[in-house]
Amino acid sequence: QVQLVESGGGLVQAGGSLRLSCAASGNIFSINHMGWYRQAPGKQRELVAVITSGGIENYADSVKGRFTISRDNAKNTVYLQMNSLKPEDTAVYYCNAVSVSARIGTRFDYWGQGTQVTVSS
Repeated sequence: QVQLVESGGGLVQAGGSLRLSCAASGNIFSINHMGWYRQAPGKQRELVAVITSGGIENYADSVKGRFTISRDNAKNTVYLQMNSLKPEDTAVYYCNAVSVSARIGTRFDYWGQGTQVTVSS
């Protein structure tokens, strides 16, 4: 089992910045990918950014050039640096961890509780 605890959300003006953190505990050795999703009111949860254990990053087109995902394996923590925030970035942001076992043939997804990010016009 893996538990994820998020922090860093808040209220900012358009053009401002926030840094989200997600600390993992439990069976952290099983984690392969970590990432961030977000869900705005009335919308589906969408992928924001992911990073592999080897540091390979991938971003949604809507946040490329503005958001940066990073990972500190020693601290079992993933970060999301959000710059040039827009009102449309307003959402609950969820940390995600994926455990894939090629040997066993299983996949598990773990989720944080979510942290609110609100960007005012």
